[in-house]
Amino acid sequence: MAEPKRIILRNGDVRYRLMVDAGRDENGKRIQLTITRDTKKECLAERARIQTERKAGTFITPNKITLGEWLDEWLEFKRRDVEETTIRSYRLSLVHVYDKLGHIRLQELTEDHVRDFVDELVASGRRAGGERGSRLMISTVEGILTRLRSALRRAVVRKLVSVNVAAEVRPSLADKKTDKRERSRPKPWTVAEVQTFIRGIEEDRLFAPLLLSLMGLRPAEVCGQRWQDLDLENGLLSITITRTMIGNVRVLEKDTKTASGERSLPLPRGPWEALLAFRQLQAAERAAAGEAYTFTGFVVVDEIGRPLNTRQLREYAYRLMRRLGLRQVRLYDARHAVLKALALSGVPDVILAAWAGHTNAAFTKRKYVQIEAEDMRGAAAALDAFHGVDQKALT
Repeated sequence: MAEPKRIILRNGDVRYRLMVDAGRDENGKRIQLTITRDTKKECLAERARIQTERKAGTFITPNKITLGEWLDEWLEFKRRDVEETTIRSYRLSLVHVYDKLGHIRLQELTEDHVRDFVDELVASGRRAGGERGSRLMISTVEGILTRLRSALRRAVVRKLVSVNVAAEVRPSLADKKTDKRERSRPKPWTVAEVQTFIRGIEEDRLFAPLLLSLMGLRPAEVCGQRWQDLDLENGLLSITITRTMIGNVRVLEKDTKTASGERSLPLPRGPWEALLAFRQLQAAERAAAGEAYTFTGFVVVDEIGRPLNTRQLREYAYRLMRRLGLRQVRLYDARHAVLKALALSGVPDVILAAWAGHTNAAFTKRKYVQIEAEDMRGAAAALDAFHGVDQKALT
């Protein structure tokens, strides 16, 4: 085995240098690394380290890939497993990473880089406009970190880096407390608001589709409903495709987001009866329109059969909310209200997750069932009974 070569630099300093075989690249080309150290002993020790790690399968070949370049590769890799809309959301969430860290070589990225990036992300957001609550939400920052961790975890698997430097980085506790204190997050409708909405739209043409939203379906699932997916003889609804928006300008018809998203649900009596009536109404509209009617098979269509997209359904619902004087909430938040109501009614977690189209029951409870003070009045009443306190109203 070759000995290190003694090198004399122009300034008279002495270095030792040798070449070491580091295997082959993806194209089968031989990789040779140049080791330069201050002493012969250090040079030999570095060669021994590389050879030992190669035998153990833990050696990381030096490369010049930047984080931005790797994120591009990771997004292409993820296309195998997720929908186009998800890839778009991943790329949007990584915009700040590309901007602030994308130029750094993957193998030179450190935990300090990532931690400073997170702190700056929160601080710069707070400065925007100089107003309280104008900073990025902690949940947004955590979402960015989740994507970055996933990309770096894949880099570890591919042996581009030895460790995931983002694995232990989190927003600071102080920032989390500030976020919780400053932000007033919109709350889903209460039971009373849901019932007011239902009573107020009973005569509306889109009563049936809006009731599907109040069954806990996602807006894209409501817009993707087809008559062939409904068994109105037995009261069953099947969710097989969705109609979602790409960038709020293009409609994409696709399979459900996950395998668990494809599911069948029993129809409650209200939506069941409303769908029967809506089917009759559409038949009458089709007969009246004649050749002007376009039959697509979708449930959520206008008077001449054209399917509505999620943006149109959302804006339609907002107009109804304003007309009824109701607090405007996202149509998607109706899903939160439904799943929370089911959970508080004692529906088992596994059934709740299946109804929502999730595989993880804990995720469903954590994301959709946020308990407010009003929800705990029953617990307060139980304590009154435990304490032997009279339940008469306070005066």
